[in-house]
Formats: sequence, structure tokens, C-alpha cells
Amino acid sequence: MDIARSDIVKATAGRDKGRLFFVMDVEGDFLLLADGKTRRLERPKRKKRKHVVFQARVDCRTSEKIRGGDRLTNSELRKTLAQLGGEGNPDQEG
Repeated sequence: MDIARSDIVKATAGRDKGRLFFVMDVEGDFLLLADGKTRRLERPKRKKRKHVVFQARVDCRTSEKIRGGDRLTNSELRKTLAQLGGEGNPDQEG
């Protein structure tokens, strides 16, 4: 399955291995990833496709905002990923 904008992926390599991320944008063979905690919207992680695995394509408000280019907060990303199986408290900073 091809990975597209607003999909949820899991990192399979690097120090963020095992973490869930939203795909914020696709740039050829690279993906821009954010989770709202370690990788915030202001500075998404640029990662090669081969270093992530597709997890889910969800139809939620957060995904709609990403696809539509609407204003989005880091807190919304954290909460959505926590509901889908992310670790820790979604509002905990740092």
C-alpha cells in the first residue's frame, strides 16, 4: 500500500524506532513526519519511506485537517496517536 499524506506510520529505524507518526507531507522518497511531542509540527522529521511501515489510514478530524491544510495543533496530534495506540499520556510534555 502506498503511503499518503495523513496516514499513520511506525518508524522501523533510528532512535525513534517503534513510535507512531502522522505523515504531514510526501517528498518523493522521503516523508515528513510529526507526532506532536518529540517531532512537532513546526519541525517535522524527514525520513525515508523504507524506514517506516504503514500502520493505518484513519478518517478522523485530525486526518481531515492534515489533508485539507487546516490549522492543526501538536496537542491534537498527540491525542489522536494516543487513542490509536501511542504510548504515554497524550498531554504530557517533554
